[in-house]
Amino acid sequence: MSAKFEPIIGRYMQLELSGRAHRVYVEEAGEGTPLLCLHTAGADGRQYRSLMNDPRVTRNHRVIAFDMPWHGKSSPPQGWHDEEYQLTSTQYTAMILAVMDALDLDKPIVIGCSIGGRIALHLALEHPERFRAIIGLQAGAHVDPYYDLNFLHRPDVHGGEVAAAIVSGLVGPDAPDSERWETLWHYMQSGPGVFKGDLYFYKIDGDIRARVAEIDTRRCPLFLLSGEYDYSCTPAETLAVAGSIAGSEATIMKGLGHFPMSENPGEFAKHLLPVLEKIGGR
Repeated sequence: MSAKFEPIIGRYMQLELSGRAHRVYVEEAGEGTPLLCLHTAGADGRQYRSLMNDPRVTRNHRVIAFDMPWHGKSSPPQGWHDEEYQLTSTQYTAMILAVMDALDLDKPIVIGCSIGGRIALHLALEHPERFRAIIGLQAGAHVDPYYDLNFLHRPDVHGGEVAAAIVSGLVGPDAPDSERWETLWHYMQSGPGVFKGDLYFYKIDGDIRARVAEIDTRRCPLFLLSGEYDYSCTPAETLAVAGSIAGSEATIMKGLGHFPMSENPGEFAKHLLPVLEKIGGR
């Protein structure tokens, strides 16, 4: 069997985030309008591998995904062993803008899922002029805690396996086995306390209910795509967010769950491609 190389190119970049030196891993494929992809809590940019391998997307878009510090191939900063990782809205926003500047991205489209979808709402509110459009996947304004986060980081519990077990119910029932288990494998590989630290943003610090109605879609179009099988960002929550933001567009994706781009990329493309066509660019 001869080797087959994918069109994805990966590299590391060194930049300062929140006053500290970081080494951040970035992958990209395609040419055209930048499409910056934000991964979910406790995972990494591999979740967008199918977008980067889809010529229908890459013929008109430069698809970019980076692993946040502490995730995937992006190591924590020096001194990480003396601190507890907790993601905040301020850090998250500054990180995304810094990566955009480092990669010289001029008004990219941003697509983010779960915590990436939540921060996408923050970006639409606070920095609409920086983006051509924003696509929020499973982008709720808040979520009420429904399990004890302490089980994600205990010496007597395997945090990665518990994280995968927790999110396994969020995968849609129609997801192919290979994609379902690859999505869960990414969670099993998460570093100690990383998923818990991301959920600090998702469940506490990133709550944007009080401000989400202030998003002005005349300054930056907003598209919300959510799977119907999701009890973290429910269809009702997605529709409530859309209903409070004039001019936003929402679609509930039949058969899909919380990780549409990785759990069932073929079905997800049926919803994403029309949105990209509507946004336009190149």
